Amino acid sequence: MKFPFYKTTFFILLISIITIGVFAFFTVPDQDNDKLYYESFARHNKIHSIIIPDSVSFAGELAPLDIYYVRESLDRELLVNTYWHSNTILMLKRAARYFPVIEPILKKNNIPDDFKYVALIESGLLNVVSPSNAAGFWQFLDVTAKQYGLEVTDEIDERYHLEKSTDAASKYILSSYSKYKNWTLSAASYNAGQGRISKEVERQKTDDYYNLYLNQETSRYIFRILAMKLIYEDPTNYGIYLRNKDLYATIPTKSIEVNSNVADLITFATDNKVSYRVLKEFNPWLRSDKLTLANGKSYTIQLPESGYTSYSRLMKRVKDADNIMGKGDLSTPAEP
Repeated sequence: MKFPFYKTTFFILLISIITIGVFAFFTVPDQDNDKLYYESFARHNKIHSIIIPDSVSFAGELAPLDIYYVRESLDRELLVNTYWHSNTILMLKRAARYFPVIEPILKKNNIPDDFKYVALIESGLLNVVSPSNAAGFWQFLDVTAKQYGLEVTDEIDERYHLEKSTDAASKYILSSYSKYKNWTLSAASYNAGQGRISKEVERQKTDDYYNLYLNQETSRYIFRILAMKLIYEDPTNYGIYLRNKDLYATIPTKSIEVNSNVADLITFATDNKVSYRVLKEFNPWLRSDKLTLANGKSYTIQLPESGYTSYSRLMKRVKDADNIMGKGDLSTPAEP
């Protein structure tokens, strides 16, 4: 059967148009593809600068934000910690577990609560070891640790004992405060050492941290603390939405007094119905697989209460699980 001429012509024209359209679609110049890609990227990726608060203080001492380099230093640390998402979120999650241990020890020693952020920026609340062999949450060198009452041997290293190292850090901070009568300078001395800070205070004839010319690490130190304080106290201001159930829950523990040598901590763990890993997780200050006691010495080993290595059981302890950290029930935050 033959098609009429006008139908054949229309059919050929239609096929030609479709062919040209398909060819054009798949042969868009690279520059057009790049333009579309860039427009999509710009539309879906919105990065803002940080609004600096009107005021911020450390331990009740105001930072002079009207000084340009003070303001810009805080801006730097807020930008770094706001946009270093993985690291900052992990620190906030860990803080939920460990700040409740640190806070009452600081309070007992009459140390301002803001010093908990020293531990946060020193170690990220991890038992890390620095290139200079400072260790634990509070990053003590072994010599300084011993000076402030911590035991450091082949079998025991109390720099990794959260409660005892926090107590030792409190003593160091108080000794700094007795020198400088200033909490901000005392915090700076935790980084640089009292000798360095005292030398620079005398040499530069100022006891104001914000007026001192210091090495880069110590110059950034207080601003890192201030940045993490601001983010921790109001994370949604910086675009971080963590639900209570996203935070690392505190784990109930029981104490076991050890009054005699333990020849094998692996057997000790098994006898107490936990794995060796759990024993080490809860007692990182045990640095060997045995524990030898001096005459009259005893130690307290912490283990999780029965069943509390279970994540689902821990979640049952979390109140207002879907509430956003610091903001109540904002489980579906509005788009800007």
